This record gives sequence, C-alpha cells and structure tokens, in this order.
Amino acid sequence: MNINIYYGGRGIIDDPTIVVINKMQEILEELRVNVTRYNLYEYKNTITTLPQTLKDADGIVLATTVEWYGIGGYMQQFLDACWLFGDKEKIASIYMSPIVMSTTYGEREAKLNLATAWEILGGLPCSGICGYIENTVTLEMNEQYSRIIEKKAENLYRTISQHMASFPASNQVVKQKVAVPKPTNLTPQETEQLSQYVSDDSYVQRQKQDIQELTNLFKGIMSEEGADSEEEYLGAFRKCFKPQAGFDADYSIDIEEKQRNLIISVKGPKLECYYGDVEKPDVEVHLNRATMEDIVSGRMTFQRAFMSGAMKTKGDFKILRTLDQLFLFEQIKL
Repeated sequence: MNINIYYGGRGIIDDPTIVVINKMQEILEELRVNVTRYNLYEYKNTITTLPQTLKDADGIVLATTVEWYGIGGYMQQFLDACWLFGDKEKIASIYMSPIVMSTTYGEREAKLNLATAWEILGGLPCSGICGYIENTVTLEMNEQYSRIIEKKAENLYRTISQHMASFPASNQVVKQKVAVPKPTNLTPQETEQLSQYVSDDSYVQRQKQDIQELTNLFKGIMSEEGADSEEEYLGAFRKCFKPQAGFDADYSIDIEEKQRNLIISVKGPKLECYYGDVEKPDVEVHLNRATMEDIVSGRMTFQRAFMSGAMKTKGDFKILRTLDQLFLFEQIKL
C-alpha cells in the first residue's frame, strides 16, 4: 500500500500539524505502508507537477495549518494543480484523509474545505483530524491525543485496504454537469511559462507584431504562387485530349484552392483551356485540388468522382459523362 502525505504549512518548528503527521507516518510505517511525504513549501516553484505523484498512491493525507485564515496558499496551489492537470480517473480511486491543526480560529472550516475539494475532484474523502493547539508541547505529551492520531491512522489503513464504499456526494454531480475544466494540451511547465508571458505586455505586443509580419509575408507568397500556377493542369488536359466528332461543349471547373475557374472549351477537334470565366457553360463542376490531382493522374475518373460525392456538378449530365471520353488521363503505374 502506498500513501502520500502532502503538507501545506510553512514548516516552522512549533507547527502542530507537523507533530500530527509525524506520528501518523510512524504508525502507518509500522503497518508496513510505504509513506512518501511532500512538503509543499519545498516544491513551491514546481507545485504544478506534483499531481503526477498521485499515480502510484492508494491514499493520501492532505495536511495544513490554519495560521490566520483558510488552508493556506501552498495547499490551494496543489489542489488547483490537481484540478487542472491531475488524472481524474486515478483520483477517483484515491482515499484522502484531511488533517488541519489551527493556532487561531477556523480549523473545522478548513477541514471541510479540503474534503469538499477532494470530492469535487472526484476522490474519496474519509475521516480526518482537526483541532486547535496553542502549544505543541501539549500535543506531544498528551497520551489521549496520541491515541486519537493512532486510531485515525489505523482507520485510514483499514478504509484503503478494504476499499470501503461511500455514498455519492452532490459535489461530484456538480462537477460532472457544470464544473468541467477546459482541456489543455500543454504540460504544467508550459502552462506556467505561458502565464508569465501573457502577463508581460511588451512580450504580447511583440508577438502581435511578429504575427502580422508573418501574415503579410505569407500573403505575398500566396499571391506569387497564384500567378505562377496559371498554367497548372492546362498541359495535362491538352496532352490527353481526344476529340469527339461533332461535339461542342463548355466546361467551367471550380477548384476550391484556385481564385479563378478552369475553363475547358471544346469545339469539335479544337480545344481551348484557360483560367477565367465563360458565359453559360454547359456543365459547372466544383471539386478540391486533391480530387483534381487524382483525376489528372488517372487514379480517378470524372464520373467516379461525381458518384462518390467528391465532385459536385450542375448542367447537362450527358455532356458531363463525355468528359471521360474527351480526356483519357493515363493511370500512374505503382
């Protein structure tokens, strides 16, 4: 069995929470439990990576100290990281025991906050410890307090080993319906760096300028490519043209990636191919570049493209079928 202890206090010498988790860790290790302790103040710059340590845990202890109000910043950051980056499927199987000792008012509320947070994450909270301790010496010397800690540690061990069930909580229902975090493909480290960059106005302005320059650059490249591609496909149609006696027709082919239509005008044995417009074509065709590439390379016919839905047409379908007779594109030998 593996149990992780996450301590969210400041690590000061007279912190009563440290006394409690030291005693609890001692008892759990006597029960042959592998206990790993994480002092969050030592990981303050990498707290966002700590949810990864939950993967091998069967249970955890969230321990913090109320020094003036609430569960403290380190523990809140850890819970935030669990919400944003934690494996929710794994958390759903982890039991959590909250430990909150107070040197002021508010230990019960803080304990409830930890239990509620873990429920919203989808985890399994179990009984914990909370109390007001003015002097840590009193806590260390009182046998009754030690007995309470011992019973709580044994109860946590028993709960995990027996996989005790618990009633569903409304907090989990709320999470499933409305509290779903937006998915992110960034790692915790990348997210942390990104938040620093976004808060830097000069960096943001510089990025906007770079994006605008790149946009203008690609616009220029695209316009140049458009001018160079005015002859695209024309040679293939001219080379593969097989005239049909007494057949006249005008085809207008709209290729999605092209700014102007490909016009094919057949007048008996004469063929005209160009990019532009023609009045009242007999057949209008709409397709994308990939489909046109398949047709001119012989991997597909116009008729097959139409039947498969890759090509849309309007006009005389008899004239459309003649396209495959007029242009016999050679198939590529693989």
